[in-house]
Amino acid sequence: MKRCHWCNESNPLYVAYHDQEWGKENFDENYLFEMLLLECFQAGLSWECILNKREAFRNAYDQFDYQKIAAYDDKKINDLLNEKGIIRNRLKINASIQNAKVFCSIQKEFGSFAAYLTTFTKGEKCYEIGKITNDVSDALSSDLRKRGMKFVGSITVYSYLQAVGIIDSHEKDCFLYHSQNDEK
Repeated sequence: MKRCHWCNESNPLYVAYHDQEWGKENFDENYLFEMLLLECFQAGLSWECILNKREAFRNAYDQFDYQKIAAYDDKKINDLLNEKGIIRNRLKINASIQNAKVFCSIQKEFGSFAAYLTTFTKGEKCYEIGKITNDVSDALSSDLRKRGMKFVGSITVYSYLQAVGIIDSHEKDCFLYHSQNDEK
């Protein structure tokens, strides 16, 4: 089976992520937050690096429970800074807590984070290849930053939208490729 060129086929975690998650719609609130947290930590690093640390992040971050994360205190921040299995960047750790607070605020305002996302996507899936940003990622990034989120530039947000299946960017020779016309 041919996969997208970026998928390191010698890494079973990466293959499973490519084949079973990336580009597939998943609007479960916990998953939406998990991917947001991981994408924000990915800024400046490879996704494979983050994916290899996903389980350590899951354990260190209370199974990505955004309500718990929003309430993290200085002791928990110090624990995270000493957790060898994750990225121990103080700015990103602080941002993850701030982002959890904003995530909860958005949920209260819109009923769910998924409902908030659809205000930008109109509920439609986007099929495009070879881009790193688009109008949706630009607008969503801008709004998230206005609300107080950190590490949510347009490139990170675009990757996030790919991760949760709002954007499908499987390459034409990938076995998971399908054009927008295939969905109609």
